[in-house]
Amino acid sequence: MLPNHAAFDLDMRVIHGLKPGKRLFICATIHGDELNGIEIIRRVLASSLTKHIHGTLIAIPIVNLFGMLLHSRYLPDRRDLNRSFPGSEAGSSAAQLANTFLTEVVAKCTHGIDLHTGSNNRLNLPQIRCGFEHDETLRLALSFGAPVILKSKIREGSLREAAENLGIPTLTFEGGEALRFNEFAVRAGVAGILRVMSTLKMIPAGKCSAAKGSPVISPSSRWLRSPMTGVLRSACWLGDKVLKGDVIAKISDPLGTTTTDVVALFDGIVIGRTQNPLVYKGDALFNIAWVSDPTRAQATIEAFEEEEFEEDQFNLFTETPLP
Repeated sequence: MLPNHAAFDLDMRVIHGLKPGKRLFICATIHGDELNGIEIIRRVLASSLTKHIHGTLIAIPIVNLFGMLLHSRYLPDRRDLNRSFPGSEAGSSAAQLANTFLTEVVAKCTHGIDLHTGSNNRLNLPQIRCGFEHDETLRLALSFGAPVILKSKIREGSLREAAENLGIPTLTFEGGEALRFNEFAVRAGVAGILRVMSTLKMIPAGKCSAAKGSPVISPSSRWLRSPMTGVLRSACWLGDKVLKGDVIAKISDPLGTTTTDVVALFDGIVIGRTQNPLVYKGDALFNIAWVSDPTRAQATIEAFEEEEFEEDQFNLFTETPLP
């Protein structure tokens, strides 16, 4: 309930197929400023492939309505909803929302996909984050077909932790940045969800094309931090390979009197970066994923991007075009 006693509803669409099958939830905006997932879910629901499914699809485009209205990652009590699971009925507003979402939506499903973007002026390459311990989770991650699969530890209090504690395999999709739609990330998200639904036999396998290439799989990533305060000039972009010792950016004072190189500490590919050119010493600049063959990884990611923009079924106007 809002302070004026207006009701607060968790809007969702539930599609029940005529035949039984898996029960998949897809959710977005657990962090209120991460909006890409709203558009991803809209396009999934607009797709003709979701009109006749087996099983049940539960789509929740806005979990954290409070944060979305305030253009904020957090709830009004400054708590992070994705650190508040499993929550409780009598706790903080974040704990209550987490408890309601977990018990009323997640616990009723067999699988889940949680949609996110970069935060705090950071842009992420489309990627799946998951553990590699469970065969079903890894199977779905591979079928999603994102450019990168990053092995990621479960964070305490996250939706993924709470879902997997209930035995519900859940993928975390990251792509784009806060308060912006990123077309590559949106298309990758739509295509990935439909591929997962095909793998779960919720939609016919022949109706949704599999990714043409194998994703880049990385066991870990690390943020490269700013060695000084100043103005950042980057020499690399998302998906670019970096080799140990490469100068991938420079930081200078506004007059250009002093300049410091930002040097890669190991071989890898860039899967995240800051969008803010004004940096302080210690700020996170580039998220670099370790890979054994950076050159091949870069080529793979470039091929993924070309493929997504060739697929008309995942474009901006999946229904009647705007005039």
